Amino acid sequence: MSSSTDDPKQALRQQCKSIRSGLGDEARQKASRTICLHLASWDIFRRSDVVLAYMPIRSEVDLRPLLADFPEKRWLLPRILPGEEGRMVFHPYNPAYLIAHPFGMAEPAPHLPQVPAGEVQLVLAPGLAFDRCGWRLGYGGGYYDRFLRGFGGISVGVVFEALLFDSLPHSGFDVPVGWIVSEGGLFEAFE
Repeated sequence: MSSSTDDPKQALRQQCKSIRSGLGDEARQKASRTICLHLASWDIFRRSDVVLAYMPIRSEVDLRPLLADFPEKRWLLPRILPGEEGRMVFHPYNPAYLIAHPFGMAEPAPHLPQVPAGEVQLVLAPGLAFDRCGWRLGYGGGYYDRFLRGFGGISVGVVFEALLFDSLPHSGFDVPVGWIVSEGGLFEAFE
């Protein structure tokens, strides 16, 4: 990630990390369960067979109960490619073959088969914060922006209500998601 002198979003990232940490474990767990329930009852989620999710890092929304409750879906997880800045590939979710990435998140072992990005129907995208127009504040690596730029399916920003803003700064490189889900509900992002 860039330093605050290189990246005007860095101060906002620190603020959002503090807000999220301040929610406390119990509140984050309760909100995560509610978010999973919103997604589980959503018709688009129910119709989607191939879903890209993520393993939570740094107190992000935890979607693991959703993966456990819908084993019939083809769940995929991203894996960041070492040495290829900003690029990730996708593998089937298999809890027995998760490894720790240096950033701290669990990701699929590289020996698992890769799934072409074109097979993904629904993306559940993590972020530090989102706004109501679908703009995402991530950790600064650009992984999801690079993927979403060419993605033709449905994308959902997954966020705690305390980190859902009316607007966030964004640049020409950023790509908004189409939907937002928080413990407060699920809605289509709007401009």
